[in-house]
Amino acid sequence: MSHYDFSAQRLFVEESLASGATFVPPPEALNYLLNVLRLREGEPILLFNGRDGEYLAHLAGATRRSAKLRVERRVREQAQRADLDYCFSPLKQARLDYMAQKATEMGAGRLVPVITNRTQVRRVNLARLRANAIEAAEQCGVLAVPEALDAADLSDFLSGLPTGRLLVFCDEDAPIANPLKALSERSGQGVSVLVGPEGGFDEKERAAILRLSNVARISLGPRVLRADTAAVAALTVVQAAIGDWDDN
Repeated sequence: MSHYDFSAQRLFVEESLASGATFVPPPEALNYLLNVLRLREGEPILLFNGRDGEYLAHLAGATRRSAKLRVERRVREQAQRADLDYCFSPLKQARLDYMAQKATEMGAGRLVPVITNRTQVRRVNLARLRANAIEAAEQCGVLAVPEALDAADLSDFLSGLPTGRLLVFCDEDAPIANPLKALSERSGQGVSVLVGPEGGFDEKERAAILRLSNVARISLGPRVLRADTAAVAALTVVQAAIGDWDDN
C-alpha cells in the first residue's frame, strides 16, 4: 500500500456502491461531510462499505444542510477480512474504544469479547465496538471492517475453536522468550489471539487453554502491559511473525 494516498478523506457507508450511483447520506454522515470535513459542491470523497471495494465520489447538490454523493469509479478492489481474531476480556469503555481502534489498525478480522473469571466488565456494547472499528478503518485505509462478535464465556470460546486453528495465548506467566521465533515455528488454519483481563487468567483457565492441541503460549516481554496496550503488542508480534507483514 505504499502508493496509497493516506491524506484522502474516506467515509464508510452502508449503501451498495457502483459507478454512477447517487444517494443521500444519512444525517450523521451528512453532518460529518458538511460540518467536520467542510466539503463543498464537487469536492471528492472516498467511499467504502466493506463489500464492494473503494470508490471515488463527489459531493453534489450541496447546500448548508443537504447534499448527495455521486459515485464515479472504483479505485480499489475489495479486500477480504483477515482470518485473524483478536479475542479479549472486555474493558471499561474508553480503553475498549482504544483497543477496538488499534486492533482494526493492526489488521484484525474479528473482534471477539471473551468473559473470564476476572473479567470486570461483562456487557459489551457491540454497536459502539463496531463504530470504533469503522472510525479506525476510515482513518487507516482498511477496506474490510472487522466483525464484532457477541461475548462468549471462556469455556464456550475454547470449545468452539475450529480444529487446526492456531490459538496464540498471551500469558503473563509464560517464560520470557522470543515470541517471533516461537510463532514462526507454528501454523494453523487461521489465527486467534487471546489476551486476558487485568489480573490475568486464573490457574484453571490457564490449564484449560493449554490442553488445546494447537496453542502457542507466548510472553509479551518483561513488563506487565495494560490490556489495551497488549492488543497492539500481541498483534504486532503475530503480524510480524506469521501475518501480513511477512512478504515471503
